Amino acid sequence: MKMIKLYLAIIMLLILTACGSSSDNESAPDVTNPPIKELLKVACIGDSITEGTGLSNPSIDSYPSQLATILGESYEVANFGIKSATVLKQSSKPYWNTSQYSDSHLFAPDIVVIMLGTNDAKPGNWVNKDQLVSDYSDLINTYKNLETKPTVYICYPPPIYGEVAGITDSRIRNELLPLLNQVSIQNNVSIIDNYSALSGNKGWFTDNVHPNTEGARIVAETVYQVIY
Repeated sequence: MKMIKLYLAIIMLLILTACGSSSDNESAPDVTNPPIKELLKVACIGDSITEGTGLSNPSIDSYPSQLATILGESYEVANFGIKSATVLKQSSKPYWNTSQYSDSHLFAPDIVVIMLGTNDAKPGNWVNKDQLVSDYSDLINTYKNLETKPTVYICYPPPIYGEVAGITDSRIRNELLPLLNQVSIQNNVSIIDNYSALSGNKGWFTDNVHPNTEGARIVAETVYQVIY
């Protein structure tokens, strides 16, 4: 009789131990399958300066690509720059009419960095400069109204060295930048000052308008300092 009771006690102990072990396993975190952390998406909107014109390898050397390296693995940076793009709706190549415009919205960004205006300063486009603040504000709002409610930044473009396609640095500095200030104030968005960052350094350009790899690095660092 004593032996039967002993066997029963051992069996009960084994059952209790097994139950306790199962409970512990259920409450323990699954370290083999950690939760996937969503990346913060950064959309870089712009013209050929953003696209990386003049660089031997834009996929590595453009400012968005270098920005991705600086920001690290927690961010996904996408380059939506396209050559000759403008903010003005009535102009030679409105950004509004490009596939990059629609793709940048489908990207569902958390952060939007816009650097446009250089091509708007061409003489044929600049005749509509009185519409720039309104058109730029409309562009900003197309991003602000996305479901992701991204934070939007606008950029002063880099300086111009000499005259390019009728664009002069005087027009950029004295006419375009003040209009961008108005855009910033009206839309409560911060300005990233790439103009000052690249001023006085013609050696950072592949030509008189497009930054080289070093110039693109300076732009990436300037953007990083503001958005991070």
